[in-house]
Amino acid sequence: MTDHGGDWAGFAETYGSTPLDFSANVSPLGTPEPVRRAAEAALAEAGRYPDPLCRALREKLAAYHGVPADWILCGSGAADLIYRLAAARRPGRALVTAPTFSEYENALTLWECRVSRFPLYEKNGFAVTEDILTAIVPGLDLLFLCEPNNPTGRTTGLSLLERILEHCAACGTLLAVDECFNDLLADPEAHTLLKSLRRYENLLILRAFTKSRGLAGLRLGYALSQDAALLEAMGRGGPPWSVSAPAQAAGMAALADTAGPEALRRLIRQERPRLSAGLAALGCRVCPGEANYLLFFCGVPDLPRRLAERGVLIRNCSNYYGLGPGWYRSAVRTEAENDLFLKIMEEVL
Repeated sequence: MTDHGGDWAGFAETYGSTPLDFSANVSPLGTPEPVRRAAEAALAEAGRYPDPLCRALREKLAAYHGVPADWILCGSGAADLIYRLAAARRPGRALVTAPTFSEYENALTLWECRVSRFPLYEKNGFAVTEDILTAIVPGLDLLFLCEPNNPTGRTTGLSLLERILEHCAACGTLLAVDECFNDLLADPEAHTLLKSLRRYENLLILRAFTKSRGLAGLRLGYALSQDAALLEAMGRGGPPWSVSAPAQAAGMAALADTAGPEALRRLIRQERPRLSAGLAALGCRVCPGEANYLLFFCGVPDLPRRLAERGVLIRNCSNYYGLGPGWYRSAVRTEAENDLFLKIMEEVL
């Protein structure tokens, strides 16, 4: 098994079947039909190289977000851009929250960066508090924030985010905000820092089509920043042609599809509280998440194996800094899938 969720291939190798996968925070509605058709149509040009600069896709993204196209860099998913950022910036000191997505620290340590962790506590619902401002000091090169955070599903209030950004600017710190799950929030516009891009050169925002657009298998993400030199350096920080022609075509089609994300948000609004209540009723401690996944604690020994033997895959979060044994993450899926998951959980418990 890998250090991330979604390892259906490893599950199949071990158990000889495809799991009911609650370990990956992907759309349970799958890839929208217009997006799939666009990717398939692009295969007709598979014999030539894709546009290495993703020109058409960047123009669509620029119009979608209301920013210049040269403020956008596309990559093979957000993880690709995280590693490109670390390579381009090569920071000496960086700060991450704990727990959070592990690839921030993994990418930074490749360049011998000294990484500090700002702890998030269960007593605060794993929320980022204003105490983080005291950890942002001159000499801190980079701060990664995941909004909403993975695996906790918590967001930071926009007013505090803006204070963090302002404090970073005063200290000469680049703030990299991972908004890959933002489109799955009930009110995405209430939590994004996109409107601050024009005022702050020290802000970089990461987005991806992975979760909200059902493109996990095609790998497509992008970074937004007014710092053209930083984006250019990130572009040089990895191999060319990192975004395939089908991925570029699918991304453009996804931007035109407004019905898909709203349907997914509607499903999450309905199912997340139901799944949370179901897990709590079984004796689990559930973090009050806001995204399409839930962090919960369950003290039953060997829970992942017991569930796997019944065909269910969940994310074991014991390897996250700040968590440990007994912590798990579950995706929010369809009503029928959530009911089946809760039924199997009840059997196991």
